[in-house]
This record gives sequence, structure tokens and C-alpha cells, in this order.
Amino acid sequence: MTGRLAFVESPVQLLNVLEWVHARGRGPVPAAAPAPTPEPDTAAASALVSGPGAAPAPGPTGTLGDLRIVVLSPTDPMSRGQLRRMAQLARDEGFTVHWQEARAGRGALVRTLRELGGPLRSAERVIVGDPFSRYVQLLLTLFGPRHVTVVDDGTATMEFAAQLAGGERLVRWHRKGDLGPRELLLAPVTSLARRRLAPGPGRTVEIFTSLPVQAPPGTEVTENSYAWTRERFGPPALTGGADLVGTSLVETGVVDADHYLRVVGQLARTHGATRYFAHRRETPEKLHRIAVETGLQVVRPELPLELIARRGPIGATVVSFPSTVVHTLPLALAGTGVKVAVCEIAPEWLRATASPRAQGFLAGVAGTASGADRLTPRGGSAVDRLEFG
Repeated sequence: MTGRLAFVESPVQLLNVLEWVHARGRGPVPAAAPAPTPEPDTAAASALVSGPGAAPAPGPTGTLGDLRIVVLSPTDPMSRGQLRRMAQLARDEGFTVHWQEARAGRGALVRTLRELGGPLRSAERVIVGDPFSRYVQLLLTLFGPRHVTVVDDGTATMEFAAQLAGGERLVRWHRKGDLGPRELLLAPVTSLARRRLAPGPGRTVEIFTSLPVQAPPGTEVTENSYAWTRERFGPPALTGGADLVGTSLVETGVVDADHYLRVVGQLARTHGATRYFAHRRETPEKLHRIAVETGLQVVRPELPLELIARRGPIGATVVSFPSTVVHTLPLALAGTGVKVAVCEIAPEWLRATASPRAQGFLAGVAGTASGADRLTPRGGSAVDRLEFG
């Protein structure tokens, strides 16, 4: 078995594959044939890396030349757009990126398995970004690699590590506890995939993360310090004001929409924010309300926020709700003077239908963000008091 195969389904996953390769640092990519033709709408990505705040674009500097990156393309337009731009960045770094329309209607699953079966069988190591993905779980069930690396795709990495350590079934933290018909049907796949994602005889498992995790014995945990991002971009120019970072907690059914809009408005007034960086899963209707009711300029980033912030310009203060960025932005922006603050979620903001685990999980995300200041809700609203974490 030779070679390494990475499966990514989101822009952040692809960014963290590049960070993993950089952290491994095993020599330059050998001279290769011309890069594949970019996917539609990717030509503009080259301009992004040479825009304001970006470092001059170097030649290919990737490592682990036997790595092949496969994008299992999602269906929503925002994720696809960011992934296309990240794919071009990876190609600019010297990597081979294969764009797989894994969800393109009937027959896509069979076609994907047929095209990826050979590379999977020969892969010494498989890198995945979302162990909860049904696609990834099915691929791991059919083809068990000797070595597995899981890179961050958000705070779900914390839940994955805890569930793996506890021998629990893999369930996203915001889902209700009961199994629906689809989950029952796929339960055997999930169960086998969980075993393939755990260390065992002849198999190693690595978690490459910037988050605090409780991994099971035998799992290698490697720190993601965002060194590639810092070396490749910036430092950014600072606007002197504040920026807010959006979240999809409303879309996932965790936080009440009216509470969310009210707190966003208060945070904007308290901190003098002018921009709202939207999460790629936020709905146009919700973003329209934010723009109209708060006066904030809604920005839909074309790349993961860590890269956008590092390229700049960025506010001197960045305020976010509990999410991955309260852990990653302090690393990506280290040495720039930017302060990151996390606004905790009050229990009364949660919807009645939210998962029972939601409050504890979100509190843990905020409480373990050692590089961010904390905004503590009081009386059902956000306050301007900072508790330094």
C-alpha cells in the first residue's frame, strides 16, 4: 500500500489538510505535470492570494508529494464556491486536487465508489475532515486503511473525540438523541466506521486539531497551530473597529432566531461593529434581517475566515458566538494585536427543540477557548463585560 488520500467536504477541511501537510514538513513536491484544469469559477482564486494583505504567491511549496486530495462536493452554493477557491489554492501549492460530484443525483454514489475504489485500496493513509459524514463512513466501511488522520471541520471534532473515547455511537452534538428511520438504516455502517476510526491492531489513528480533545488511548493528537496560514498570508491591516462572526446555530435548530437577531444588534452597538461575517450555512432571509435590523454590512467570505482575517483588513476586535473560530482565529492572528472575544449562549436563547446536549457543549466550546476573551450573558442579553480566559 502506498500513497495518501484526503477526502474533504468543506473549505475548512481542505484548509486543515494543507496545515497538516505543512506540519509534517516532509520535503518538497517533485516536479509534476501541469496542474489540472480548474473547476468552473476557480480562476478568480489566483487573484485572491495576491490581493491586499496577501503575501506574494510563491511557487509550489506543498509537501508529501504522494498526497491526492479528493473534494466530495457538497450541494449548497456557498460551500461549493469556497471549496473551488480553496481547491485552487491547493493546486497553487503544488497538490493534485480531484473534484468529485459525489452528490450529483441518481447514480452519483455508485460512480464515486467505482472511481475511488482503486485509490482507496492502495492508500497507506486516509485523511478525513468529517468522521460524521455518511459518505466518509461508507468509504471507510468498504475500504479500511491502515492509517487514518482526522483533521478539524469545526467544533464537532471535540464531540467526535469524546464519543470515540467513550465507545459511543457517532452522533453530531446538535442532533436529538432518538434514532430516526434513516439513522436506523445506516446504523451498521456507522458502527463499523467508528471501529475503523479507532486505533487497533494494524491501524493507527491521528487527530490533527487546534481544539482541546479527549482522545482514546493509542490515538495520536497533533496540534494544528495554523503555521501555514501565518506564513502564507498577512499580517493584516487593522480597521480599528470590531467585526462580528456569524453562526449557523439558528439554522441547525439550536438557537431561537429572534433572540439571535436581538443579541447581534446589541453586540454591534456595544462594540461598534460595522461588519458581519456570515457563516456559509446562514440563510439569505436571516442575513437580510441582520442587515436591515442592525445596519451591519453582511459579508459572505470567499475563503475560510482564518484566511480572510489573516489577509485583512480585519477589525481590532473580533466577536463570535461559540464556534471553531474562537479557537482558530487566535492562532491564525497571533502577533497581530487582534483581540478575539466569545459571546456565551444563555439558556433562554435555546429553542425548546434543541438537543439536551446543546447547552453543555456550547459552554465547553466557549470555556476552553484559552486565546479568547469571554462575554458573559446576563439577564438574557449580551453584556460588555469581558472575563479574560
